[in-house]
Amino acid sequence: MTTSISATDFENLLTAFERSSVHLEMREAYGTEVELPHMGQWAAGEPDDLAWLDGWCDTVRGHVAAGRTVRRARVVCEPLSDYQRWSHSIAYPMVAAGEDIRWVPRRLASSIAVPGNDFYLFDDTLVVFLIYAGNGLAVDRLASREPADIKLCRTAFDAAWRLATPHRDYQPT
Repeated sequence: MTTSISATDFENLLTAFERSSVHLEMREAYGTEVELPHMGQWAAGEPDDLAWLDGWCDTVRGHVAAGRTVRRARVVCEPLSDYQRWSHSIAYPMVAAGEDIRWVPRRLASSIAVPGNDFYLFDDTLVVFLIYAGNGLAVDRLASREPADIKLCRTAFDAAWRLATPHRDYQPT
């Protein structure tokens, strides 16, 4: 059974896990209210100091210093969408902070069984499915502790991770 959780509760989960957080992203584009203005700057060729990422980078550094892992796998079509090209261009501060971001070309992921939505899996005990509208805006977050959901997400993430290229080595096409 899944339960809708608030944005605040989700934000708290991003800081409260004990050992590990894994995040599987499978969309070609997102439309988050925070990101859209910065992506617009990038599309216009304008500089962005990426200071808006400082809070997340500080959080990641705290996790790493405490011995926790933060991993993200992005399943993407190639050539990359504009959103994913932009996302690749801004990932370096997060990687430098200790988030292990990796890229999986979708052509390699055909035999991976994945859930229908992006997710975070915290400490292998709680999964939060991220629900998006067609325009990429987040509309809900559904939390589950169901063993079948945990197993599906762990298996999907592990399979994607085995095929993934570390950010520093991934060359966008």
